[in-house]
Amino acid sequence: MKIIIAGDGKVGSMLTRQFSGEGHDLTLIDNNPEALESTIERYDVMSVEGNCASMEVLRNAGVEKADLLITATGKDELNLLCCMTAHGMNPNLHTIARIRTPDYAESTYSMRKTFALSLTVNPDRQTAREIDRLLRYPGFLKREKFANGLVEIVEIKVDATSPLKDQPLNQLSSITNCQILVCAALREGKSVTPDGNFVIREGDRLFVTASAKNLTILLRNIGYVTQKVRNVMIVGGGSSSYYLADLLLKEGVGVKIVEKEMSRCEHLAEMLPGAVVVQGDASLQAVLEREKIRLMDAVISMTGLDELNVITSIYANHAKVPHVITKLGRAENLEILAQLPVGSIVSPKELCTNTIATYVRAMGNQIGAAVTVHSIAGGQAVAIEFIVDANTKNTGRPLKEIRLKKNILVASITHGRNIIFPNGESVFRQGDRIIIVSNGDAAIHHLNDIFVS
Repeated sequence: MKIIIAGDGKVGSMLTRQFSGEGHDLTLIDNNPEALESTIERYDVMSVEGNCASMEVLRNAGVEKADLLITATGKDELNLLCCMTAHGMNPNLHTIARIRTPDYAESTYSMRKTFALSLTVNPDRQTAREIDRLLRYPGFLKREKFANGLVEIVEIKVDATSPLKDQPLNQLSSITNCQILVCAALREGKSVTPDGNFVIREGDRLFVTASAKNLTILLRNIGYVTQKVRNVMIVGGGSSSYYLADLLLKEGVGVKIVEKEMSRCEHLAEMLPGAVVVQGDASLQAVLEREKIRLMDAVISMTGLDELNVITSIYANHAKVPHVITKLGRAENLEILAQLPVGSIVSPKELCTNTIATYVRAMGNQIGAAVTVHSIAGGQAVAIEFIVDANTKNTGRPLKEIRLKKNILVASITHGRNIIFPNGESVFRQGDRIIIVSNGDAAIHHLNDIFVS
């Protein structure tokens, strides 16, 4: 597929890495020649320097023969104009625009045909929704959805008081009393694919496959159930904070926002009359203590500075706040940060990229291609969902008779609404959804890639 990406920033670079690895024909457009040069040194892509809304620049990028345009520049207006111009030059072109400004949400949805938009993505809104999902199940550091929401892979950290500590995996069912599968573990910064003899240790991060209905049972039976989140402190008053506060207020949760800039505080107070908006510098311990951080059920660090978010979350953890969530704009050092007491980590860039990648896979409609892909275990493993089709090998054969490539685990098989956490006797058939977890370096683009030839 020929894809044009306008904007070689955080999202653009992640999309380039994703799609170049999947074999797509990529062309990048950006005004910054240094950014383009850095990208083309790392990936086999074409580049065009200039204004992405210019017909000449788009023509040079090959828009007339392109299948998809993704606009991810730092300006919403430029993203919209680029989509409109490109679609006018190629009426068959699919267009995806990143739109962040809350004021444009209604118009870009109701006038998407006018703007020639196939899809809009708002990383700030996605971030807010993801954090809201995490707050519904305090105890999970991360949640990834598969099989239309029927199956999830959740991340749990094992502390000194956990009943999972020092237990072998083959004894786990007696503790959880529900069907789950530990598909990966992160120990001392290294990802492992555990077998039944794997003994869980304090500090381990477990990645557990479970049906959505078993999540509450799992938390309760391992003693991770905490009181419902009633009071939340949001540090930082950006767009993500606005979207999250709006969601929480509608759910009856008390919200306090700490923001440094007075003008932004005034704007938030006007937009969110139900929230308590405080002007203050969250980098100062005295400000956090003055605003009673120790009485909060959750603290969400959402400023525009990753370093400040990390420091604030570490302090919130030190203050014994039950639930801490950290927003990170850069996702390059997740493996290191996962070792710090910063609670759940949410990356807007990663959420945005996953949404776009899902659209691209559906658009390509490749036989046997991945439906959903999520990075887990600090980026050292990947969970991939496939749909079994007529070309899939080994259908109807028990798993114990199938040779899988090294570091491949079949985490679940979904038949209709029936979820199977497989053993050696399990089989998959055409139409089933399979989630596999890969802990190795081999590229897995199609379901047949997991089998030894």
